[in-house]
Amino acid sequence: MAMATATVASASCAVSFKNSFGFNKPLDLGFVTSQFSGLRICSPKLPLTASSSLFPTPLTIVASRVCPFTGKKSNRANKVSFSNHKTKKLQFVNLQYKRIWWEAGKRYVKLRLSTKALKTIEKNGLDAVAKKAGIDLRKK
Repeated sequence: MAMATATVASASCAVSFKNSFGFNKPLDLGFVTSQFSGLRICSPKLPLTASSSLFPTPLTIVASRVCPFTGKKSNRANKVSFSNHKTKKLQFVNLQYKRIWWEAGKRYVKLRLSTKALKTIEKNGLDAVAKKAGIDLRKK
């Protein structure tokens, strides 16, 4: 049977494995901080250079499901079955890509906004809604 014991040292952890023959094999591991939630991941110590890293392929950036004008975002709700069994689900905002004429800039601006924001823009105008939301239309 393989038995593992872990001891934490300063800035690295040493793990010794004791196999069935009674030999100890120390293995130096280093800590890497995860970008997602600040988790510390224990991984083998590798020389980190600019060309080689632990995470060679970056994740693609996905647009968030939040309306920049109204601040609407996903709602957590229960999906209720016939037997009254409740499971969690997300109710997403109705976001649409829309090209809107910007009178002050004399051009079209492509925006991803909710249908509620679309109605508000039709009522109050794009400049007024963008100013209230703190959005600079010049850089888009």
